[in-house]
Amino acid sequence: MQAKFKKSYRFAVRTALYITLYTTLLMSVFLYYYHNLEWYFPLVFSICIFLFSLIIIQFSVERFIYKRVKKIYDDLTLLESVNLAKGPITTDMQTLTQEIDKFARDKKIEIETLKVREEYRKEYLGNVSHELKTPLFTVQGYILTLLDGAMDDKNIRKKYLERASKGIERLGYIIKDLDMITKLEVGDLSLNMEVFNIVELVENVFDMLEMKANKKKTTLIFDRAYPNPIMVKADKERIQQVLANLMVNSIKYGSEKGTTEVSIENLIKNKVIVRITDNGEGISKVHIPRLFERFYRVDKSGSRKEGGSGLGLSIVKHIIEAHGEKIYVESAVDVGSEFSFTLEKSTIQIEEVQ
Repeated sequence: MQAKFKKSYRFAVRTALYITLYTTLLMSVFLYYYHNLEWYFPLVFSICIFLFSLIIIQFSVERFIYKRVKKIYDDLTLLESVNLAKGPITTDMQTLTQEIDKFARDKKIEIETLKVREEYRKEYLGNVSHELKTPLFTVQGYILTLLDGAMDDKNIRKKYLERASKGIERLGYIIKDLDMITKLEVGDLSLNMEVFNIVELVENVFDMLEMKANKKKTTLIFDRAYPNPIMVKADKERIQQVLANLMVNSIKYGSEKGTTEVSIENLIKNKVIVRITDNGEGISKVHIPRLFERFYRVDKSGSRKEGGSGLGLSIVKHIIEAHGEKIYVESAVDVGSEFSFTLEKSTIQIEEVQ
C-alpha cells in the first residue's frame, strides 16, 4: 500500500523567513547608504525572497529528506507497526521522533510480554511433561516387572496390575481435564444454563464426598440452616464440579478432624456468593497469585500423594469465568483458606421474594 505524506511546511517557512529578514535587512542597509531607498522596495524584495526561499527549501526537503523519512516508515511497516501504517506519513521531524519513540516503547513492552509468555510456555510444557511422565513410568515399571517373571506369582500379578490401572486412570484424569480447559478457553464447551437450588446441590456434593471426608475425619457442614431454597441460574453440572473440586481441595489440605464449611449469602440484588471455608494449613500469600495456574502446586509432594490431575483449581476458575462470574481466595498460614465465587440469582426467586 502506497503511504501518504502529511506534509509539514514549518521548517521551510521558518528557514525562508530567516533568510528573507537577513537579506532584506542587508539590502536595505546597502541601498540606504549608496542609493535612494523607496519604501516599497524592501517590501517587494522581501516577498520575492521569501517565496523563492520557501519553494527552494521545501523542494529540497521533499527531495532529499522526506525520501529518507519514508524509508524509515517503510522499515517500521515491515515490523508490523499497525499505528504507523494506519495514518499518513508526517514530514515534521518532531512528530516523527515522537512516533518513533512511541513505537520503540510499544515494541519494548511487546518483547517483555513475549518473554513472560515464553517462560510460562516453558514452565507449562515442563509441567505437562512431568505430570504425564510420572504415571507413564509407573505403569511401564509394573508391566516390565510382570514381563520379567513376576506374572507367574498370582498375588504380585494382581497387585501390580491394580497399580498400573491406577496409573492409567490418573493419565485419563489429566487428559480429560486438559481437554476441558482447552474447550473452555476457546469457547467450544457450551454451558447448559438452568435454574436450580444451590442449597440442594451443595447437599448432593456433601453426600458424594462423604467417604473421602470420613477418611480424614473431616466434617462437611453448612454455616447455618437453609430452610428455603436459593435458586440460581447456571450450568448445574459444571457448578457441581466447581463445588466438588473446591471441597476436595479443602479436605485434602484441611486439618485432621477439621471442618469444611459452606455458606451462601446474598451479595447484591441479583447475585449470591458461595463460600467454602476450612481450618487447614492455609496458603502463603506468595502462592495465591499463581494458585489457579495449570499444574501449579503449593505442596509439590503432598498433592501427588493424594492423586488428582493438578488442574482442579484451574478448571474451577475457567468454569466460573465462562459463566461471567468471579472467584476469590483468602488464606492465612496455619489458620485456613476460603474460596468463594459468585452466581446469578434466578429472577423467578427474586419475583417470589418481592
